[in-house]
Amino acid sequence: MGVLAGIARHGRPRGPIETIESVDVSIEAGLAGDFRGAVKPGGRGRRQVSLIERADWDAAMAEVGAHHNWSARRANLLVESLDLPQRPGARLRVGAVLLEITQECDPCSRMEEIEPGLKAALTPDWRGGALAKVIEGGRISVGDAIIVENDA
Repeated sequence: MGVLAGIARHGRPRGPIETIESVDVSIEAGLAGDFRGAVKPGGRGRRQVSLIERADWDAAMAEVGAHHNWSARRANLLVESLDLPQRPGARLRVGAVLLEITQECDPCSRMEEIEPGLKAALTPDWRGGALAKVIEGGRISVGDAIIVENDA
């Protein structure tokens, strides 16, 4: 079992990141107020929620010799004390919300704008995080338990 250690969202592409203590999550919109969560007509919602492990972020920071806050990764949820499943179809319960892992969250070139070498440091072994779609909505808060319901 893990813990939800942080929540972040951004209202537009390349927009500022806002860290928050709790948020509503829905099948239709992902995290309320986050531009990536809305499922487009005909879309599958594979990128509604992004998750990153604190240990992976810390390892990448150590590798590049930097100390940026996890929200610089632009992920929505910071996971602590849990190794995220690295398989599409795996399901996680985050508080009241059920998420299904859809794919690896590959680091983009924007990571190089944050710190030279960061893209490469986030590339191995799903270190850049995972993407998920919302299966059951609800409200989540920092401190909520995270449980792997099935590991696909």
